[in-house]
Amino acid sequence: MSRREYLNVLDILDAARVQWYHFKAIIITGMGFFTDSYNLFTFSIVAKLLGRLYYTEPNGLTPGILPPKVDYFVYGVPLCVTVVGQLFFGCLGDKLGRRKVYGVTLILMVVCALASGFSFGQSPNGVISTLCFFRFWLGFGIGGDYPLSATIMSEYANKKTRGAFMAAVFAMQGFGILAGGIVSLAVSAIFKNRWHAPRYSVDPVASLPPQSDYIWRIILMFGAIPAAMTYYWRMQMPETARYTALVAKDARQAAIDMSSVLQVELEAEQDVVDRVTKQTYGLFSKEFLRRHGVHLFGCSMCWLLLDIGYYSQNLFQNDVFSSIGWLPSPETMSGPDEVYKVARAQTLIALCGLIPGYGVTVAFIDDLGRFAIQLIGFFFMSVFMFALAVPYHHWKNNSNPFLAMYSLTFFFANFGPNSTTFIIPAEIFPARLRSTCYGIAAASGKIGALIGTLGFLSLAQGDPDRRSISRDKAVKKALLILSEINAFGVAFTFLVPEAKGKSLEEWEGEEEGEDNRGVQIKVACH
Repeated sequence: MSRREYLNVLDILDAARVQWYHFKAIIITGMGFFTDSYNLFTFSIVAKLLGRLYYTEPNGLTPGILPPKVDYFVYGVPLCVTVVGQLFFGCLGDKLGRRKVYGVTLILMVVCALASGFSFGQSPNGVISTLCFFRFWLGFGIGGDYPLSATIMSEYANKKTRGAFMAAVFAMQGFGILAGGIVSLAVSAIFKNRWHAPRYSVDPVASLPPQSDYIWRIILMFGAIPAAMTYYWRMQMPETARYTALVAKDARQAAIDMSSVLQVELEAEQDVVDRVTKQTYGLFSKEFLRRHGVHLFGCSMCWLLLDIGYYSQNLFQNDVFSSIGWLPSPETMSGPDEVYKVARAQTLIALCGLIPGYGVTVAFIDDLGRFAIQLIGFFFMSVFMFALAVPYHHWKNNSNPFLAMYSLTFFFANFGPNSTTFIIPAEIFPARLRSTCYGIAAASGKIGALIGTLGFLSLAQGDPDRRSISRDKAVKKALLILSEINAFGVAFTFLVPEAKGKSLEEWEGEEEGEDNRGVQIKVACH
């Protein structure tokens, strides 16, 4: 087909000025990521409280902790099933449409977040098993939200500011982590002040009053509220024009849907749709491998390497804070007090490292480009982690400089690969395979998160209590390993293409005899 031939509805979407529907789409899709991160990362705040509540020995003088096998289970289950959700819903999004399955993921997240707070059982293991059951389905919903939200936002955005819009959606992950810290601070402060629980070693019973059981339940249940508030809007969103026209091949419905969104009159162009969708290739075809095989591999590897470090850092930062003496020994704190102090640390890191990183990405991604930001992020993450690890014992007595540098690793994760790995896979694959390919890349990331999470647990459990010098060795070793992993991220970034300022269709390379690399096409669909 001719390069001059295009679908008017897609051309208008690419050139559209920033309008209210863009911001509405950011809020609707972003709230899914807010809920995702809230539910995944608040668990590290309440995990120690669960150990105190259900695994403290009768009349014991030290707080209980989650046994190693339970630790692996409660952290690993949601991540494992998130991988399945990303692959399953990613494929379903291309088969049935983004909108049809979009509400299912949100319902799963809302229901399972609420149900987590009602976990029950006749024994400690019974409660934890019930909790893991609900977090299993929560992880399934979270997994599905990734490819659908990212794909919808990319297909709604214009090509000039698409990077900023998608970065704004993903920035809701940072606000979810921040909200988790704030909610945990508020809930634990209420219980801490109301019952005035003393330090643990003075009075083992009073340091953990029965009301403490409400703390972790309320914190986990709160994650359902923001997602539930956007459910109506999510169900009112029309299917994206790119799916309707290029995958469902219904030019009339695409024109109707986008006419209502853009507030302009659009004509159906069924003859053009029939021509531009005639030549296709499948995911497992040689043609896909030639055009996009390297891209998919590069995106998947970068996301895997990034999440090995990012999730282990977030989920176990309380161990890091304890190792440098920034958090007191558990024996000197009551249960509610420990939740409060761990939440305070997470909130501080979110404010100083996470949120600024997301903000800078939103501001500069469409100027600097995805490639440059990802390269910069991986490089400085590697440098700062190495600088923390090598003179690690020096930081034992210098916790404030340590925390400043530690915050910079989060800053460059978010002004770097944590944002770009989310954005790029939604921009460079054909519409009929976009959600599926995104699910593959995102699932690779969660496999990395699983490796990082369980790997850190293995290192930390050299000492059963994770409170002795072995924990210091574990943290130092983990930082050195993560520094090396981020260095590999720099190398794999060179397999990822730059999509700045291009229409989504420029990467499809459908025109016969034409390679998709470096093609500059003015039209919206070819």
